[in-house]
Amino acid sequence: MKEVLKNYSGILLLLLGITVGSIIGVLAPQIVEYIKPLGDIFLNLLFVSVVPLVFFAVSSSIASLEQESKFGKILIVMSFTFLLFILIAAVFTIGAVYLFPVSSISGSTELITEAAKEENWGERIVSFFTVGEFTELFSRKNMLALLIFAFLTGFAARKSGESGKPFRVFIASGYEVMKELLIMIMKIAPIGLGAYFAYQVATLGPQLFGFYAKPLGLYYIAGIIYFFVFFTLYAFMANGQTGIKNFWKNAILPTLTALSTCSSFATMPTNLVAASKIGIPSSVANLVIPIGTTLHKNGSSMSSIIKIYVAFQIIGRDFFEPSNLLLALGITVFVSIVAGGIPNGGYIGEMLMISVYSLPQEAIPAVIIIGTLVDPLATVLNAVGDIVAAMFVNRFVKV
Repeated sequence: MKEVLKNYSGILLLLLGITVGSIIGVLAPQIVEYIKPLGDIFLNLLFVSVVPLVFFAVSSSIASLEQESKFGKILIVMSFTFLLFILIAAVFTIGAVYLFPVSSISGSTELITEAAKEENWGERIVSFFTVGEFTELFSRKNMLALLIFAFLTGFAARKSGESGKPFRVFIASGYEVMKELLIMIMKIAPIGLGAYFAYQVATLGPQLFGFYAKPLGLYYIAGIIYFFVFFTLYAFMANGQTGIKNFWKNAILPTLTALSTCSSFATMPTNLVAASKIGIPSSVANLVIPIGTTLHKNGSSMSSIIKIYVAFQIIGRDFFEPSNLLLALGITVFVSIVAGGIPNGGYIGEMLMISVYSLPQEAIPAVIIIGTLVDPLATVLNAVGDIVAAMFVNRFVKV
């Protein structure tokens, strides 16, 4: 029993912090604003640590792979896995809204508009994949550009041969240092996440039973089913019964972290720890999980379908028309890639959806409100899905 308590002390303390925070959020919402800074401090520490972790993890993994074919195989299997899981999540959600249709709703009378920069598509593509200043790479708002730079740095380190050995040692050492830093930061997780959870309960809780209850309920029910059924299936496909046991044994902490922070980036450190405990080689985990944090999003895929469906209900159009379904799948794949690993990071995708379907402005409040309220479960599906994706990739790539 003593050993069990030792092994699960972190999870128990985290549960205690979240429980206390939830109680405070319900019973004493007036004091939430005073304790929320504790949660913000914890999240800020996580965010500033995650950015260099991504750089060192990706570049070190690429630089340490000695065989070109091995790296190429990992990338191919990873890309296939991400696309497969995103499409399965989308098709499953389409089936859910077909079997359990939601009655038509009307949009909010208050339109939510986002200030957008006037830039053409070429400029958007450039800004999406690259930045103009080196220092801008190390912002969590430019994670895709940082990933590309880390890839190129890893390639360059591999190509440099013996003269690049000190640099390869440096980035490998940097990764180990950043891991230790994140372990230190996670020591205060029960306090930080408890404070942040109190804020969530106090601010978002009452809205869950409001105007958008039906589509929200459908998303949460479908999402929970997907979480338990499909993640179990993926773990089984990766390593049979052992895979299922190892996955659920180590998925608890990442799940709680994702639920509390609504951030895939904040969950990434616990994902890497979980992957290590499951037995996924670092050369696979350090590629799949950081890249998956930006590009692999099961929850965003499901929420995209729900938002498109609700928008069609608002304007009275047939969502299940074949051309609309195919376009919805295409948009969903793009949205799942575009959505960042930060809270409410899917606004770009939502605006894309409105533009592609030429939907009226009345649909904008609906998709933004739903996108905000499903964020906790969507983040869980996004973040924890990276673990089963890494298991799946490792099943077909022996490193």
